Amino acid sequence: MATELEELLEFLSSPSPPVKKAAVDIVRGLTGSEDGLQSLSGYARIALPSLSRLLSENKEVSEPAAEALVNLSQNSELATKMVEMGMIKTVMDLLYKPDSSITQLLVMLLVNLTQLDEGISSLIQTGDEQMKGLYLMKFVRSFCRASSESSDQFEHVGSILVNISKKEAGRKILLDPKRGLLKQIIRQFDSTSPLRKKGVSGTIRNCCFEAENQLQNLLLISEFLWPALLLPVASKKVYSEQDISKMPLELGSALKIEREPVDDPEIRVQTLESIYLIILQEAGRRAFWSVNGPRILQIGYEDEEDPKVMEAFERVGSLLVDGSGTEEPSTETSK
Repeated sequence: MATELEELLEFLSSPSPPVKKAAVDIVRGLTGSEDGLQSLSGYARIALPSLSRLLSENKEVSEPAAEALVNLSQNSELATKMVEMGMIKTVMDLLYKPDSSITQLLVMLLVNLTQLDEGISSLIQTGDEQMKGLYLMKFVRSFCRASSESSDQFEHVGSILVNISKKEAGRKILLDPKRGLLKQIIRQFDSTSPLRKKGVSGTIRNCCFEAENQLQNLLLISEFLWPALLLPVASKKVYSEQDISKMPLELGSALKIEREPVDDPEIRVQTLESIYLIILQEAGRRAFWSVNGPRILQIGYEDEEDPKVMEAFERVGSLLVDGSGTEEPSTETSK
């Protein structure tokens, strides 16, 4: 005999719109509590496909269905089942339909699913050489295009990029110079959205773990890379003409005026960790000296108050002292 919960889940497939709407609203409510999630997880074989089918319906049904799936996907076992049933392809197909009204919820669902290795593999399409990276290219394009819109439906893509870049296969696609994806992503660091900024800094940091083998590809985009890494830790000070004269235009022009600080210490730590990974390589250290990077860190460190960020500064500094060669940073004080 069917339990009450089974009967409720069967109503998700009802031909009657009011019944279906009432059922999906109740299921969404259940996913908002730990007890409800636990109960529904025992009926995942019914709940997940039924909710998935509702994603393509009108907003009054698709929105609560998407919210329920986002909540359910926080459970790693249920998230694994979603990936196995092809949820990522379903979401990607719906995401780019012109009439999609649940874009942000679908992106949030993918944030949760890409916390799993299987989810990352599915999103970057590792099993299909012809299609590999296609979804990722679409995401980066949407991430960059949506930043200029008043309602930012794709800002959570930053979190997906961080998840993907934790895996070597994801980093290789992002660092492929023919695709130019990391260059596009870095340019989003100027966004006023804290979520975007953190997504960009986390993605850069993860990609810098490939510095040993892919340093050349990182330095190919140094015009965008160094400002993204150095400006957050450069302090608000206006730099002296002598300091600026030793920097490329993209850094010098920003540092000769007072700037808004990057308040999030996690972002500052991530940018310093990225610098550390780059200057572990001799060619990376040379490139860092060539933009007067040590001088920027010297001034930034003087104004830093967060203990964890200071520790990250010191870690980079010790590497420069140990392996900097004969060059020394300018001792000219900033204005």
